[in-house]
Amino acid sequence: MGFRYSVAAEPSAVGQGTAPETRRLELPETPFNYSDIDWPEHFRSAVERFDNTPPDNSLTDDGATLGRVLFYDMSLSANGTVSCASCHKQELSFTDDEPLSVGFDGEKVARNSMSLVNARFYQRGRFFWDERARTLEQQVLMPIENPIEMGHDLDELIPQLAADPIYPPLFTKAFGSSEVTIDRVAKALAQFVRSIVSYQSKYDIGLAEAGSYRRSFPNFTEQENLGKDVFLRRANCVSCHLSNALPFNPHRPDEPYDSSKRPSRQAAFFTMTTPAVNGVDADTDEVDLGVGAISNAEMDRGRFKSPSLRNVELTGPFMHDGRFRTLDQVVEHYNWSIKPHPNLDGRLDNFAANGMALPEVPKVALVAFLRTLTDRSVLTEEKWSDPFVSASSVDQGGQTSNIK
Repeated sequence: MGFRYSVAAEPSAVGQGTAPETRRLELPETPFNYSDIDWPEHFRSAVERFDNTPPDNSLTDDGATLGRVLFYDMSLSANGTVSCASCHKQELSFTDDEPLSVGFDGEKVARNSMSLVNARFYQRGRFFWDERARTLEQQVLMPIENPIEMGHDLDELIPQLAADPIYPPLFTKAFGSSEVTIDRVAKALAQFVRSIVSYQSKYDIGLAEAGSYRRSFPNFTEQENLGKDVFLRRANCVSCHLSNALPFNPHRPDEPYDSSKRPSRQAAFFTMTTPAVNGVDADTDEVDLGVGAISNAEMDRGRFKSPSLRNVELTGPFMHDGRFRTLDQVVEHYNWSIKPHPNLDGRLDNFAANGMALPEVPKVALVAFLRTLTDRSVLTEEKWSDPFVSASSVDQGGQTSNIK
């Protein structure tokens, strides 16, 4: 059962130069369960080794609740017009449907917005397309200060949040005192993001029923099973996008699922182990250098982190610059359009020379399989939704409640 927490925010709490407005926060009396999720065995045993949660920021229900409020609060931007959720929309699997999102002042950001789903299980623990953030705790603060994205100064934000009646009770519940610090803001936001986990796709159901990654899934259509086979064998997508939730022995494809056996490398739910060059551009100084722009190493030129294929049906446009609008265009890139590059991932060498050369039927089937990775529960789960009620719906005579 929810309760209402209404405040009349000062202009400084919603961006400089704006008029005061009433904000109402609706949170349950008992926090949502973020920290004790009963994941299915096929999922839990495969991912538990790859959790990037640091020892000093364990996920708690109250910490993630605070993170949720911060995530959706537009006052974290310089002029109160955007929040983290503006570029990471829940209904789009926490990404954006524009090639380049728009920042607080109307300017487009540098790269496509990456989905936040399952960020917890990217073992390297590095974030952004170029992996410049070494931890999620670092990552969540960078957009706030970015001059295009949210444009706020953290040294100004902290006293602003401390003066906002919404936050002292939330910080007390999360951290034991009402003190607002940069470290606590980072930890709360990171806890919320780590709580966003997808494990209820059609694929997950099929794996649990079949007991083996390589077997035909009984809940799949004939086309989807064909697409899975294309993913595994003919197109060899699995060599890069092997899922941690898919332990299997390639030499014994019908071997039953064994929770004690795990992939030998980190691949975080159809996500590559490390940044790579996938041949979308040739190697020139006119294109985005990705990791190379951070490391200044020749071997890193053109390398980018690979987003998860989980919910990929919903996370377009695709690639670091959002150049591909559809999954069909992505598949067509690997089918015929891989460009030569000195750092091209070796697993793509043959495709660069000859193309993947998939005919229409397996190509369409591959896209059908990718759509089985969609978990729509992520899109509607209340605990990840916007806790703020629009000002227009606030009863001006309403009473302010305390967080208990």
